[in-house]
Amino acid sequence: MMLIGMFDSPFVRRVAVTLKILEIPFEHKNWSVGRDQMLIRKYNPLGRVPALVLDDNEILMESSAILDYIDDRVGRDRALLPVHGAPRRRAQQLMSLATGAADKAVQIIYEGFFRPAEKRHEPWLKRLSEQMEGALVVLDHACAQIEGDDWLVDEGITQADVTVACCFTYISEALKLPPGVYPNLRRHVIRCEKLPAFKSVYAPFDMPEIKT
Repeated sequence: MMLIGMFDSPFVRRVAVTLKILEIPFEHKNWSVGRDQMLIRKYNPLGRVPALVLDDNEILMESSAILDYIDDRVGRDRALLPVHGAPRRRAQQLMSLATGAADKAVQIIYEGFFRPAEKRHEPWLKRLSEQMEGALVVLDHACAQIEGDDWLVDEGITQADVTVACCFTYISEALKLPPGVYPNLRRHVIRCEKLPAFKSVYAPFDMPEIKT
């Protein structure tokens, strides 16, 4: 399989971490949505990442669809997303908060980086920040409930842990969050980031150059 996209994207990275945890080999194309836009569009006409090219050349797009395929491939006993009931709903809720916060962070970053200062709309930036911070507060509270060596949803690592960690690492680095904020969330993410599956697919945040 071939995974397209840079590891500084939380959406690409959560796919890569999942593949590493489940010991599924893959080739990585470290392509930027900026400088490599035309290459990416050969696999995803939107020019977005991640994209996963399967062994039979079928192409999957969007991290949620890719993760669903991976879980289906490994089967219920190894799937990282709980298969039913309250644990599944809890994991999905936490994942939605994490990816939603990351989406808001992306909008904040692009607004600040690509729009001239005199054209930035401060009420819009304030709203984005409040939405992102609201989600992070809930995630911080969820991490405060972890007991001992347990994880966010179960006694073992799930997709909730993977997604929350990848998204918070991205947000923290891209927006340069103060080290003292969201202490419970940060502590859990540090725990995740120490795992080999995370360390092997880490790349520091790098603002892409946008070309049209």
